[in-house]
Amino acid sequence: MSFIETDEQKALRAAVAKLAAKYNFRDYAGPKARRNEPFDELWDEAGKLGFLGVNLPEEYGGGGAGIYELALVQEELAAQGCGLLLMVVSPAICGTIITKYGTEAQKQHWLTKLADGSSKMVFGITEPDAGSNSHKITTTARRDGEDWILSGRKIFISGVDQAEAVLIVARTENAKTGNLQPALFIVPTDAPGFVKTKQEMDILEPDNQFTLFLDDVRLPATALVGQEDAAIAQLFAGLNPERIMGAAMAVGMGRFAIDRAVAYAKERAVWKGAPIGSHQGISHPLAQVKIELELAKVMMQKAAFLYDSGDDFGAAEAANMAKYAAAEASIKALDQAIQTHGGSGLTSDVGLAGMLAAARIARVAPVSREMILNFVAQHSLGLPRSY
Repeated sequence: MSFIETDEQKALRAAVAKLAAKYNFRDYAGPKARRNEPFDELWDEAGKLGFLGVNLPEEYGGGGAGIYELALVQEELAAQGCGLLLMVVSPAICGTIITKYGTEAQKQHWLTKLADGSSKMVFGITEPDAGSNSHKITTTARRDGEDWILSGRKIFISGVDQAEAVLIVARTENAKTGNLQPALFIVPTDAPGFVKTKQEMDILEPDNQFTLFLDDVRLPATALVGQEDAAIAQLFAGLNPERIMGAAMAVGMGRFAIDRAVAYAKERAVWKGAPIGSHQGISHPLAQVKIELELAKVMMQKAAFLYDSGDDFGAAEAANMAKYAAAEASIKALDQAIQTHGGSGLTSDVGLAGMLAAARIARVAPVSREMILNFVAQHSLGLPRSY
């Protein structure tokens, strides 16, 4: 693994940064988020430029690169305050799972549309009574001739109103107890019996969250992705990229906050004409969060490299660590950026305070920091399982 990016990766980073500057937080992302409107214009242009499908196979219209490159795209967008949450689920989770386990027909139909952004597929795993314990999932799939019938409920599912389908995690009816053997189904959002209810969130964000009700949703046999009794590895093929992409978004958001704070600290002067950035009370905390953010970024890059190299277990450890570190560093960077601005840091003109709740999400989703600590304690340190 090299920490020096290739010329192609540097060029991709520059191209995405140029696009992100056009859709920056002050002029585009902030106002859209305040109106609770999705970033459709940014999504469409990013898709046309090939950024959304950079990790998907070339034969289906993708860039043929990896999660490293997709995380790079997300980081650069977030660094301008316009990170795309649905990149985490559509090309990263759903696109990866279909690439690895989908049929040729599923790949032809879905990957081509996910690659250019002309369609979105979101991901449904979380349930009200299961929470972090995916083994308690109760959404079931039962056979009815050649068809499947899905019944259950999901919660905190992002962007369903923008999506053509949801990749639902269920269990077959004869496997309700014991360890989860996930069965994954592509469920059209207009399927009879599929009901979405918007959840009211106290967060400044462009994408809505939904509760889903699946009331005997009938699906053809072709809706099943992979095997009906698949090992848990089939599910984690998408969850490790999810953690890496979540880390990338947090790192980018932290970069955005630090950049805003540094620019202000260079020009703001209140004591004898010297900029406040010359005082250690301002400069040292910013330097500290810069260090912590860079360390999180290195772990994110390591996780992406391991995943793209096929080291699934190594990637799982690094992805969890990266997500944890990036969430903590991002929140700290945003808090320090607000502190650097003083009272003005809480105004809508500066636009930092409105991002606090969005940054806070990284501590609880897609997996809580407590569950990450459980993972590291058990798998990295070899300590007895605590839950």
